[in-house]
Amino acid sequence: MQRISWPGAGFEDLVERAAAMVRASGSRRRILGIAGAPASGKSTLAAELAARLRRDFGPQVATVGMDAFHLAHRILEQRGQVEIKGAPETFDGLGYLRLLERLKRSDETIYAPVFERTIEDSIANAIEITAEAKLIITEGNYLLLDSDPWRSVHSTLDEAWYVDLDDSVRQQRLLQRHLDHGHEPGEAKERTSGSDQRNAELIMNSMLPPDAWIEHRATPLD
Repeated sequence: MQRISWPGAGFEDLVERAAAMVRASGSRRRILGIAGAPASGKSTLAAELAARLRRDFGPQVATVGMDAFHLAHRILEQRGQVEIKGAPETFDGLGYLRLLERLKRSDETIYAPVFERTIEDSIANAIEITAEAKLIITEGNYLLLDSDPWRSVHSTLDEAWYVDLDDSVRQQRLLQRHLDHGHEPGEAKERTSGSDQRNAELIMNSMLPPDAWIEHRATPLD
């Protein structure tokens, strides 16, 4: 397992590692998974990596997110699971798995959902992954979780990276995220120290081994 620091010079190592996957894809799409606890920086890394790779490879690089497979808020209300939104059981893990499997075995244009934080729900068919795509970058909390169906998700990945961030910094960033999205301070603190923290601990304590361990050197204000 390679250990890399980010941001900084280590980012170039990550770019080259991902670029090698594009060059080696041949007739088969490759999938790179980036996992991490809530607010660890995995979404930022995925976006920065994709933007950099597209300079050289254009539409051969595409992205999809696990967050788009959140169960709809109305379903969570019916189940009484609103308070634990973000836990593994509040995702359509099998739906996410089937999308990754389809992406991997097919070279056709495929449409995928996206999670829209402003409405706390997903929008169907919002991402177009064209037939030119050779590398799919996907990110989410549970890509390395050692339980079903996430083990099967992991098995579809050609590489899996884990983004690690100091827990106190990560919690401060997560608290600020909740505040930025309109939650009252008390509710934001409760989410951060409650269900979000339990999910983070689950991710750390039940993790399949990643191919690369990324030390995120960030501060709460980054």
